[in-house]
Amino acid sequence: MAGQGSAGNVIAALCSFFVPGLGQLLQGRLFKAVFMFCLAAVLWFFLMGWLIHLWSILDAATYKGGS
Repeated sequence: MAGQGSAGNVIAALCSFFVPGLGQLLQGRLFKAVFMFCLAAVLWFFLMGWLIHLWSILDAATYKGGS
């Protein structure tokens, strides 16, 4: 990915909009993708999954790459 604000990050953020963690997976961050997906799934039982969902979108959109 080219960095924050790049087209790749916009696509990743859109993917995370539909499935939390999918944008991180697209960016090659497997552990964070699995973490966000599982955490969102668990928290949706308590109606708090939207917090992780939003975090996932913002994280994908602002990812700068490179670790």
